[in-house]
Amino acid sequence: MYPRDVRTYVARPLTREAFAPFGHVLEITPALGEGTSVNMGTARRHNAVLEVENLRPNAKLNVAAFRCQPSTPGKFPVVEVEKHPHSGQLFVPLNATRYMVAVAHGQDTPDLDTLEVFLAHGRQGVCYGPGIWHQPMIVFDVETDFSCFVWEDGTKEDCIPYLLPHDQIVTVEL
Repeated sequence: MYPRDVRTYVARPLTREAFAPFGHVLEITPALGEGTSVNMGTARRHNAVLEVENLRPNAKLNVAAFRCQPSTPGKFPVVEVEKHPHSGQLFVPLNATRYMVAVAHGQDTPDLDTLEVFLAHGRQGVCYGPGIWHQPMIVFDVETDFSCFVWEDGTKEDCIPYLLPHDQIVTVEL
């Protein structure tokens, strides 16, 4: 029998400040200021609220759509993560109520000592910074659609998946 590295994390609310080491939170809050009146006064526009970074000159912006099936809130295993070493990746929820965001730093493998888990509400988008390990989306309550913006050039460097070893068990409690 192999020794196991068992870790349990509790999800905390997603905030700009807490998520800053991993990327950006897209959310209209008073911190953005008043914005500019547009559309004959029926809307307020906030420019340059975040950047989806592109570290490759030949990459093209891929606007993708994801439809995620809901999970039952509770305890979740983290078994697979991925990273996009040359691009940020922005997820904008179209109809979410809440979803989980698990992120970590690390070069060739995720550094579980840096793992953070957040619970986002439906009016928040997340933009993972280039090279940030993150778990695929786990959504709650309803089937949830996301728009996704990521710079890709068609190579395997677009997305690098990683399966945690069997001797590492990571679970998340909501």
